Amino acid sequence: MSIEDLLRETLSDMAHEEQPPPPGRFLQVHRGRSRRRGLALAAAVAVAAMAIGSTFVVEGLSSQVAVPKGVTEQGAGEALVGTGRGHTPLTVKEGLRLAQVLEQLSAATGRPVAEFERAAKDGRALGLPAYAKGALEGFAFPGTYEVSSGSSPGEILAAMVTRFNRAAEDSDLVEGARRAGRTPLEILTVASIVQTESYDKRDMPKIARVIYNRLNHTPAMKLQMDSTVLYGLNKFGVSAPSEDLKSRSRYNTFVHLGLPPGPIGNPGADAIEAALKPATGPWLFYVITDPKKGVMKFTDSESRFFKLVEERRRNHGTGG
Repeated sequence: MSIEDLLRETLSDMAHEEQPPPPGRFLQVHRGRSRRRGLALAAAVAVAAMAIGSTFVVEGLSSQVAVPKGVTEQGAGEALVGTGRGHTPLTVKEGLRLAQVLEQLSAATGRPVAEFERAAKDGRALGLPAYAKGALEGFAFPGTYEVSSGSSPGEILAAMVTRFNRAAEDSDLVEGARRAGRTPLEILTVASIVQTESYDKRDMPKIARVIYNRLNHTPAMKLQMDSTVLYGLNKFGVSAPSEDLKSRSRYNTFVHLGLPPGPIGNPGADAIEAALKPATGPWLFYVITDPKKGVMKFTDSESRFFKLVEERRRNHGTGG
């Protein structure tokens, strides 16, 4: 049961109580409830994240209204998100690194980024799945949020994790990873690379296939992804300079075999889907041959790869 489901169930229970419940009602564990539900509810950090179309409305307890007796579950949700006054609209794009997400949240809410950084370290409170290993990178799900003035950094980040958990359930991430012989974190790591490397979501399944083909190649083949190198060095760009390719970072896939230790950004649903359901093909290389038009070409031939690189140089007008 997800955090959002638990909150919805609690709201439904509240609708049948004689008196409006105290704020602590959200964090109490009643006799007869399972221990797992109690822990998960505590992990919700008293955040209410209700989906209104494709938008998540995030409310802190301080900005919520009481739910009167007899209100239906749907009515409770409407009461909980309030009237929309004092809300800040915020759209988090796919593929942003956690550091970028926290800076964006800070700018939108006026709260110091340090507050978001502290909240991001409490994976248990945010409701992260066990396979996240306490790290928020990769689990701050992109999308549109309406953040109330009373929402704390922890509540906002918990809402993003709630939204990730819903997306993971929708895509059957855990079972899909098992079928692929990978862990959910590995699938999410692949998705983050796919998201960062792609210009067009239609290319995502092919990029995912290139990654898996390299991981499964005999003899062993390194991923050699510039995006992972740059992430490990906290740099940005399209191509990593030659000196960066010698870094000792665990994210340097030009040096280390296999996947980096975790996601390099926060992928959206399309990238997760591509990582779970890659295209079928023999490709080992891809090149953005026309960056302005977002044209990406794939090949399984090294000689053809170098020709594609030359095509990119002609189109891009550089030697990179």
